[in-house]
Amino acid sequence: MSNDESSDAPTPSDALDPATLKRALKAFRKRLKLTRLGEESKLGRSPLTSGKISQVVAIMPPHQYPREVWQELVRVGRLRDSGRGFYELVEE
Repeated sequence: MSNDESSDAPTPSDALDPATLKRALKAFRKRLKLTRLGEESKLGRSPLTSGKISQVVAIMPPHQYPREVWQELVRVGRLRDSGRGFYELVEE
């Protein structure tokens, strides 16, 4: 018996189930938050100033989820495709 497919490999229908989309969106939000915090805490800003709010609005999504997941989140209105592989969060 030759079985080329691994039982652990996600199928396309598994990749787009609601739980996977929810985890992917959570990972996206976390990466966006960390990117913004990193931008706001750059060295070279004076500690005497009030600080600067990050202007980061779009990021490349985490690579542990396939592109189809991000496209589905765009389709359902949770993310916006900014082009060149960048996505931004749609504010509700």
